[in-house]
Amino acid sequence: MESLGPEPPGFKRKLRPFPGSLRGSHESTRAPGLPTRRICSLSSPMKFGCFSLFFAGALSLLLIGHATFGAKPKGPIWTDPTTAGAEDPDFKVQGEYLKNSTLGIQVAALGGGQFYVSQFAGGLPGAGWDKSAPLAGVKDASEVNTLVRDATRTNRTSPTLGQSPPAGADILVGGAIDPKLVRGKGEGGLLSPPAQTIKEYGDFTMHLEFRLPYKPKSPLTSQDRGNSGVYLQNRYEVQVLDTFGLVYDRNHVKVPVRSDPKQWCGCFYRFKAADLPMCFPPLVWQTYDIDFTAPRFDATGRKTAEATITVVHNGVTIHDAVKLPKGTGIGGTRKEVPRGPIIFQGHGNPVVFRNVWILEK
Repeated sequence: MESLGPEPPGFKRKLRPFPGSLRGSHESTRAPGLPTRRICSLSSPMKFGCFSLFFAGALSLLLIGHATFGAKPKGPIWTDPTTAGAEDPDFKVQGEYLKNSTLGIQVAALGGGQFYVSQFAGGLPGAGWDKSAPLAGVKDASEVNTLVRDATRTNRTSPTLGQSPPAGADILVGGAIDPKLVRGKGEGGLLSPPAQTIKEYGDFTMHLEFRLPYKPKSPLTSQDRGNSGVYLQNRYEVQVLDTFGLVYDRNHVKVPVRSDPKQWCGCFYRFKAADLPMCFPPLVWQTYDIDFTAPRFDATGRKTAEATITVVHNGVTIHDAVKLPKGTGIGGTRKEVPRGPIIFQGHGNPVVFRNVWILEK
């Protein structure tokens, strides 16, 4: 894990998990509670035991506050597009537009009639963009309406959305959650993290679909805009987050950058940014199609080959046979293994997954 220096406001630290539990399988933002049996008066001379308890309490509050700073929801949260459209006029403005077939426009809602607008030369990311620096900035609703007046709104759909599992695949989430394959909660064929596969996997291909909540008043570049993640073998994380409208070069981001771009949607957490920003708007179903080759070990346990991962996000390859020398984020502190579970991280955001299947190779 690289050192990022002082963390910016709104950054949410992912703490080391508690071993041996489902909660420990993902990076929690909660610190252990302090014992409450003994109460010390601060007005009386402080004895060593009281001082220790006071110091521990102060340290715990500091850690909890630091770990969750920026993690509390800011403003309303919508999980249904029909309701969002009826209750927030900004929801109907945000989205993707094409102008003269040579300009792609992404409009991300910031709340209160404000929007982050990125204009891409050649077309939208993954659909014509020439990868030059986008023209980006914050605009109000009137300015957005003027910009897109002659543009065509486009609602892209992943070409692998609804893909059927092949014969022999483990169907974790189909019409319902299979309790023999995954520990997690949900209903109606929707899985709500945290969740974890019961089975451990080595080499596999995986398909999953996810939907991010609409949280316009949470800072666009923060970790509080639909944060989740898919942890392969509980070590290598593909980040899930609403970063619609952003590119990974912080020099081309025109709002305060509150978290490392390698923590944004599609990235290998804090290890490598995605090759293209393929995040769709919140409340639009998205897909990850993942091909994973586990690390190899000889008879003595020495690693002889690194884990290799390809990720296709909404039909576009964003990581092509990338070799990972170790796990990502907190996963980098765990010893690599030939087989491990798949973790769907829970960070207090109402992200949902559906149509999740794994085919072992």
